[in-house]
Amino acid sequence: MKRTLVFGDIHGGLKALIQLLERINYSEKDRFIFLGDYVDGWSESKQLIDFLIDLSQKQECVFIKGNHDAWCQEWLENDVVNDIWFLHGGKSTIESYKGIDSSDKEKHLEFFNGMKDYFVDENNNLFIHAGFSSMHGPEKEHYKTNYSWDRTLWEMALTMDKRIQKDSLSYPKRLLLFNEIYIGHTPTLHYDVEIPMQGCNVWNIDTGAGFYGKLTCLDVETKVFWQSDAVQTFYPNEKGRNK
Repeated sequence: MKRTLVFGDIHGGLKALIQLLERINYSEKDRFIFLGDYVDGWSESKQLIDFLIDLSQKQECVFIKGNHDAWCQEWLENDVVNDIWFLHGGKSTIESYKGIDSSDKEKHLEFFNGMKDYFVDENNNLFIHAGFSSMHGPEKEHYKTNYSWDRTLWEMALTMDKRIQKDSLSYPKRLLLFNEIYIGHTPTLHYDVEIPMQGCNVWNIDTGAGFYGKLTCLDVETKVFWQSDAVQTFYPNEKGRNK
């Protein structure tokens, strides 16, 4: 039976992803959806991209673009270092790319350019890195950066009064557009939670792998989830995105 398996933000933690893939006991029929932020944090960003490129040759994969991926792509294209990016994980990514040849660089740029802003599956589930602000859906989003930066969708879903019924005029229109919405971007660790969180029909799969949390994969249909060990244990001499 084909499963749709969604993965949270990885942030250069290749070793954690390898362990997680071993734990989910996947088959070649399964579809993997990665919610973005593959780079910036732990020391294997370049190596992780290599791994994902190879994985996509033998597995059905959907790669969503995160804000950190957009920064990295800009650097690969123009060789210009964004100061904010450098301070938020870019330094480790740049170091991981040292010595890359032009052929590999071209392959990586092709991979970054092929990432999707969002993906809607056959069951009207939306997969997006951060969110969207338009009441008419992401395809009508005025500011495309919201796909990888928005936090209003998650904050609204998380704090909404649970007494409001779906048929109420007060029910947020954005939440009625899709069956379920899967996001990353905002670590659940911000809420002292180490596992996926749900607010209304929005699922947050970013369990803080870039910091001191674990990397998570969730089965969209059953909501069963698997986690790696704390990513920091794979990189004991590094800080990742921890300050």
